Amino acid sequence: MTYDCIIIGGGPAGLFAGLRAAEKGFKVAVVERNNILGKKLRITGKGRCNITNNCDFDTLISNIPGNPKFLFSSLRNFSNIDIIDFFNSIGLETVVERGGRVFPKSQKAGDVAGSLVSAVKKNNNITLYMGSRVEKLLFDTNEQQQNSVQGIVAVDTDGNEFRLFSTKIICATGGLSYPLTGSTGDGYIFAKAAGHSIITPRASLAALLSKDLYVKELQGLSLRNISIKLFINDKPVYEDFGEMLFTANGVSGPVILSASAFYKSGCKAYISIDLKPALDADKLYQRLQRDFDDFDRKMYSNSLDKLLPKKLIPVFVKRSGIPSNKQVNQLSREERMKIVSLLKNFTVNISDIDCVNNAIVTAGGVNVKEINPKTMESKLCKGLFFAGEVIDADGYTGGFNLTIAFSTGYTAGNSI
Repeated sequence: MTYDCIIIGGGPAGLFAGLRAAEKGFKVAVVERNNILGKKLRITGKGRCNITNNCDFDTLISNIPGNPKFLFSSLRNFSNIDIIDFFNSIGLETVVERGGRVFPKSQKAGDVAGSLVSAVKKNNNITLYMGSRVEKLLFDTNEQQQNSVQGIVAVDTDGNEFRLFSTKIICATGGLSYPLTGSTGDGYIFAKAAGHSIITPRASLAALLSKDLYVKELQGLSLRNISIKLFINDKPVYEDFGEMLFTANGVSGPVILSASAFYKSGCKAYISIDLKPALDADKLYQRLQRDFDDFDRKMYSNSLDKLLPKKLIPVFVKRSGIPSNKQVNQLSREERMKIVSLLKNFTVNISDIDCVNNAIVTAGGVNVKEINPKTMESKLCKGLFFAGEVIDADGYTGGFNLTIAFSTGYTAGNSI
């Protein structure tokens, strides 16, 4: 079969690319290795799907640490506001939550994927090849001309090989995160075959690991309205306010995921948690005094209920170095100041970042210097385009990575 455009990957970038190309009247084939479209999209945001962020352009760019300048054109072509308008136009109601995060009103990621897939299936210009894995690209090489794509070789679920032909191919295969959803790095293989260089894929928006023994004791503890700072080689490199979570082997949650983008392997690293960021040290000391006045005959270990979550208290008491059975009215000023200091600076040593398979997003990928930012077309291979996570571009948590996927997908589909 011959098509005007072949799209490899039925995720958010690929589906947006397909819709845009089909809207222009082109005959499009979407080849998806899973038996369901948008598989990763359906589990995004803990099943709620943070579609995009309702912020201005400067804020949008500032939340994309991975090659933001490369994305200027695509984000102008199809912005975060355009994304909201698009989903509203196909019947998906959205709501804006804290930090400008945009979610489906139903709070169900499946509804986001469902509305997008429904729009794709309604378009008669799009043919879906489900349960089909692309094995390689077909190229036309001519000494007189630049290499160009000619089609793909794929295998269906029964193991039958088939070929599709087109001089326009969009690679939207994703990265390496959540391989069970189909993101296994195939796009890097296709890109290399076309002459591209790959920036080593690595985890971004991932949990940070710690060997501190007390971390296991805090497993499952969620902290809200805290602030954190990530230190690399004793220098602060990132700070944030919000929520975090202790896991069996480290820390996770929104503020940690964003901080992970700044983590550097092989360096001394730690997180400093301010458990009471709304109060400076003096006001916190006064607050502590009032609490201790109420509990003046209690033991120190039983006097922190108003300040800390129950699960955190035993660990906090141990780390303060103050005897747990000491009565509150016997605590010296120095000991009370030590408590305040720990409340403002509760540290967790970081030993590593979680593996890329468990990361929300893959950083690294196809080198953006080899892609035309205005069209998403390869500078090395005529007719080959890239969209989404396969490209070396990534953002913080808050809807910014899906924005990149939708925007680059639209741009690639619009450019064929």
